Amino acid sequence: MKRGKTSPPPRRRRWPFWLGLAALALLLLPVVEVLAVRFIDPPFTPLMLLRPWEARPDGRLAPARHYAWCRLGKIPPDFLRYVLTGEDQRFFHHHGFDWREIHLARAQAGPDGEVRGASTISMQCARSLFLWQGRSWVRKGLEAYYTFWLELLVPKRRILELYVNVIEMGDGIYGLEAAARAHYGAAPSALTREQCAMLAALLPAPRVWNPRAPSPRLSARCAKLLHQERQVSFPELRGL
Repeated sequence: MKRGKTSPPPRRRRWPFWLGLAALALLLLPVVEVLAVRFIDPPFTPLMLLRPWEARPDGRLAPARHYAWCRLGKIPPDFLRYVLTGEDQRFFHHHGFDWREIHLARAQAGPDGEVRGASTISMQCARSLFLWQGRSWVRKGLEAYYTFWLELLVPKRRILELYVNVIEMGDGIYGLEAAARAHYGAAPSALTREQCAMLAALLPAPRVWNPRAPSPRLSARCAKLLHQERQVSFPELRGL
């Protein structure tokens, strides 16, 4: 009696494999991006590309992009001190997240539950390099993930160099080199101590405040930075 041919076993579903592979690729992409900016000066950032699109619904003309790279050794030490003083005084001592500042910000939350910003320079750098502005849990989660790899794979001085070159410092203005020329018509090396403080004070609201016609709030923030300079020191900046 002849046996009937046995049918081949049904193919196993392969979508879990491909789904897992796609998830792994998404997890590794930030690692590749972070390693790239460790050695390569980025020619642009996502935010630089997004800003012109944001202007379209309002019928506004997007401002021309001003962006030029400046090596860390050519950045005025005064500007670096004021940036560190105003944005992240423990930059050289934390690993991307300043938990002390985060807990303090929560303790000082307003009656409506709004928490003041406690972003470190590393977190701001990750956001400016790879992500977009705005508040959402998705962006915050991605920002934390990029910050982790940025701190793990990139030296602190390189993070600081990336930050002062890609941070938004006006409408269409990115980095100190472009900001010094756009706001004061000077190279970074020609900035005065007061101008360095004013540009550092600008960072929380760079598209709202004007360093050439400072509002009372911007002037007060600048004066505070000039005063705090005597109380804070950053030995890690020596030799720049």
